[in-house]
Amino acid sequence: MSGLPLSGYTVLDLTLARAGPTAVRLLADWGANVIRIEPPASAGGSDVTGARHGPDYQNLHRNKRGISIDLKSEEGLALFMRLAQAADIIVENFRMEVKYRLGVDYESVSRVNPAIIYASISGFGQDGPYSQRPGVDQIIQGTSGLMSITGEPGGGPMRVGIAVSDTSAGMFLGQGILLALLHRERTGEGQWVHTSLLEAMLCKLDFQGARYTMKHEIPAQEGNNHPTNSPMGMFETLDGRVNLAASTNKMFRAFCSAMEVPELAEDDRFVSGRARVENRHLLWHEMNEMTKKVPTRLFVEKMNSAGCPCGPIYNIGEAFEDEQVKHLKMARTVQHQTLGEFALVRSPINMTAFSLADDFDRPGPELGEHNEEVLTEMGFSSAEIEAMAKRGVI
Repeated sequence: MSGLPLSGYTVLDLTLARAGPTAVRLLADWGANVIRIEPPASAGGSDVTGARHGPDYQNLHRNKRGISIDLKSEEGLALFMRLAQAADIIVENFRMEVKYRLGVDYESVSRVNPAIIYASISGFGQDGPYSQRPGVDQIIQGTSGLMSITGEPGGGPMRVGIAVSDTSAGMFLGQGILLALLHRERTGEGQWVHTSLLEAMLCKLDFQGARYTMKHEIPAQEGNNHPTNSPMGMFETLDGRVNLAASTNKMFRAFCSAMEVPELAEDDRFVSGRARVENRHLLWHEMNEMTKKVPTRLFVEKMNSAGCPCGPIYNIGEAFEDEQVKHLKMARTVQHQTLGEFALVRSPINMTAFSLADDFDRPGPELGEHNEEVLTEMGFSSAEIEAMAKRGVI
């Protein structure tokens, strides 16, 4: 993948689960030389993202090479530090204390490579009263307040259907790594970049969070309707459901015109944005009586033509088979020596200087698949590599 923006940078990937791999995937997809480091089979241990040949593992770890090192052994730690001397970036998402116990923390690594960019994700932060706690996505969804605003009013807290705190933290760490690279380009200085699932989710609350920090309002569940704009939400159709946004005066009048009820736009209860919010439930019922008489496809076309954002509510399969998604080529293929050809989900970033390839460079690696290749590049002989394997170092 030479020529991509991050080609020429070497990344040591110590990540597990989902948050850390999400950050590394950004680097791998855009050309970085990513070396995933896992414990050898003899050391035990496993990831939590399912089988190595499963969709989750393959989607998280494509475009990487994989080696195995027993970091708990003295010789394995020395080998890692030799790799670290030549690396640009190290990414980890161990529990906070684990990196110190293994001796692969930022302070230790920066002694052998002061220019290293060391990137970490934790559940709750690198210090503070909760820093020792394990943190996984669902725990953070609750602790951040996200579950309290998700779901139907009165229905109790509801988990978001994706690992949103994991993937958000990974995205933010990826951005932090790129910022640190820019800083190093100017100064030559490495640094420790870190975020947490909790910080990422509090940031992702966005205006809901700002409603509290600025006015001490505590947002509540609003179900499928927007918490502050109306009408904006889910409506029934003759053969399904749609999402519709018609909250501005212009869009609401356009909706009323398209549905041939211009008098609704002049109704005192709905004539302004504030009035529509105050009478949102009544307005929803009035509109839903109209929308449920129109087939989904026709209604979507009618509303978009009128200037009101509107779209169907798909299942995952329908989403990937949609004509716009196919046009965007969000699914890219990769070739696996055992599984053959299959498709994964590409990076959503588009850059005019780089055309999107039809295929990923490589699938997720087997355990220790590239031990010989990577270690040979470092200057080890075949005999030395074989000897390390026999001793359980790799």
